[in-house]
Amino acid sequence: MPKEKVTLTLDTAVVEELRSLVGNRSLSASVEAAAAAYVARLRHLAAVDEWLAELELEHGPVPPETLEWADRLVRDWEQRRADGSRRTS
Repeated sequence: MPKEKVTLTLDTAVVEELRSLVGNRSLSASVEAAAAAYVARLRHLAAVDEWLAELELEHGPVPPETLEWADRLVRDWEQRRADGSRRTS
């Protein structure tokens, strides 16, 4: 895959920690992997948004209580995931 050289401005503490974690491995490869994961997440969220828009066209607006339930569900999942990742670190 072709590569493009770019200039990034990143928080010094983040770069220092990343360097300490990746050691002799490529800093560029680590940043590229993080960017690729972020792009994949954004692509997934866009697909979910598109799917929800299709459902809304077909079935009407989502009731507010359903949106609130879904928001709580996602927040709880994110909290459990964050708690789990801290325990394994």
